[in-house]
Amino acid sequence: MVDSSPAMVDAPTGSLSVALKRAARLLKSNPTLAARQAEEILRVVPGEPRAAFVAAAARRLGGDPQGARALLEPLAAAQPTAAAVHFELGQCLACLGEADAAIAALRRATELKPDAPEAWRALADQLTLAGDLGAADAAYAQHIRASVHDPVLRQAAIALCDERLADAERLLRGHLIGSPTDVAAIRMLAELGTRLGRYSEAEALLERCLELAPSFTGARHNYAVVLYRRQKAARALVQIDRLLAEEPRDPSYRTLKAAVLAFLSDFGEATRLYEEILAENAAQPKIWLSYGHALRAGGRAAEAVTAYRRAIDTAPPMGEAFWSLANLKTYRFSAADEGEIAAHLTRRDLAADDRLHLAFTLGKILEDRGSFADAFERYSEGAAIQRRRSGFDAAAMHADVERSKALFTRAFFAERGQGGASSRAPIFIVGLPRSGSTLIEQILASHSAVEGTFELPDIVGLARDLGAAGPGDTAKDGGRYPEILAELTAARRTELGETYLADTAVHRKLGRPMFIDKMPNNFRHLGLIHLILPNARIIDARRHPMAACFSAFKQHFARGYRFSYDLTDLGLYYRDYLALMDHFDQVLPGRVHRVIYEDMVADTEGQVRRLLDYLGLAFEEACVRFHETDRAVRTASSEQVRLPIFREGLDQWRRFEPWLGPLKAALGSARDDWRT
Repeated sequence: MVDSSPAMVDAPTGSLSVALKRAARLLKSNPTLAARQAEEILRVVPGEPRAAFVAAAARRLGGDPQGARALLEPLAAAQPTAAAVHFELGQCLACLGEADAAIAALRRATELKPDAPEAWRALADQLTLAGDLGAADAAYAQHIRASVHDPVLRQAAIALCDERLADAERLLRGHLIGSPTDVAAIRMLAELGTRLGRYSEAEALLERCLELAPSFTGARHNYAVVLYRRQKAARALVQIDRLLAEEPRDPSYRTLKAAVLAFLSDFGEATRLYEEILAENAAQPKIWLSYGHALRAGGRAAEAVTAYRRAIDTAPPMGEAFWSLANLKTYRFSAADEGEIAAHLTRRDLAADDRLHLAFTLGKILEDRGSFADAFERYSEGAAIQRRRSGFDAAAMHADVERSKALFTRAFFAERGQGGASSRAPIFIVGLPRSGSTLIEQILASHSAVEGTFELPDIVGLARDLGAAGPGDTAKDGGRYPEILAELTAARRTELGETYLADTAVHRKLGRPMFIDKMPNNFRHLGLIHLILPNARIIDARRHPMAACFSAFKQHFARGYRFSYDLTDLGLYYRDYLALMDHFDQVLPGRVHRVIYEDMVADTEGQVRRLLDYLGLAFEEACVRFHETDRAVRTASSEQVRLPIFREGLDQWRRFEPWLGPLKAALGSARDDWRT
């Protein structure tokens, strides 16, 4: 940005000008020599602003951000309209971990020079670190806009920045008809696909982009992010390592790598990397939060508490960190904590995200001390915020279930005969959240023949890709699923099954013959699972509908359970779940093994033996002593499954029964017929 910025002062002439240009050229290749030359100029011409700028940039690049700051702050005060100075100051403050000041300086740089792509990129990186993902996406879009010069692409970029996505798509697709190898346009179309949730298309576009231009760093970063969002973590890691080879200190690359490592269950390396980042960026609450999540999943709960408290101290009110403490289930808040949370909730300027997390947290505190009416009010407050965001459509869900029931008949499966991968390794645990699925996973993962993984998104991803509509459709999920499954040949079903096994292999680290895929919502995809993995085992984790639904209602989930924030939605969803499971019991009798949570609590050993018999495994005492198994757990029950069977929670919903009328009404006969 040095050469392209507006002049800070009139350019010097003669030998001084030559010396300044030589020093500026040395910045990237030899910052030490650049600093020496710039400082020599300052000895001859004290206070020369361009020499001071080059000296400051050289100090930062040479690992001395404090020395750079000493030069830049007075220079910025003296040159308030110099975009390059504010950009460099922002870079310097970012190195010092002063996030808010860095963002302010970088915003000033972009205001002064809106067509500077490097400044927009640096601002986006800092906003990402700060957890302001909406603003970061907007800054990345401006980075793309500032990076292109073709008039059509500039129009498309402006439309993208203005969220006029249909206009942007029309311009980009039209441009690519005549210029199919324009990598800038391909990257922008991929960005558009990402915003629309068309990740499969975005992935393919970015692959093409990098085939044409392997050194296109911006596209490679986009590609790594898309792969991560599609849970293709091992492939994302390859791309991130290539980016880090070029820019090893880039904070956004390192943060993304830490998140990917955590997804891959490499919690030791993930926490080490988070610690390294935090040593340089200690004032980043979102990184403290992510660090806490990695510690918690790795079984280091006490250290996770410390990390969550640091996030709160760094950026109050930090509702998500308070909720993370509450979500441990075993943490007890102080009276001072409760007062602080209640005070934050009275603020009119409180962000909606903080409000919903704090409301759920205060609900948990009030429930723990027996103030059930007040607790329900707070749970309802948080749920209402998330319900407005979720866009869940109970009627659409019911229609999807009816489509599945109509398609998946006994005749449908009989007609398809052979096909699908032959592996007996996968064990799917399905059902509703908060119905004992994590308990079943922990029990089975305690067996020497079974490896526990996490809530794997692969089946959902396959369903989404199979149903994806054409490129002009803006729907996140296409309308061809599940009917598209009728068109799959035996060979294609086998290919899909093998793809699933290959993609999930990265989570299998112990070499055991069987592994668990615990994704409750996969009950919606039993037809797909049976077609592509006919020998896989399927376990339905079921719990009393009032208990399961209310437990879900008061639990704020990170993602995936949009139906859980309204009592009526929950009741209708549970009924649809029962109807679909009953249907598969009829058309594929014996295919699914049901575990009733209440029965597991009442007779743990007996139910464990039944479960192992279904899997064809010998009984092992470790399965009954599951709480002694040392393994990573990510879900809301992570601390509970490290304790013996918890009998006290069976009827907790009854304390809230006076307020659960809408749930009872929506459940209807399912309240009594749920076991069948």
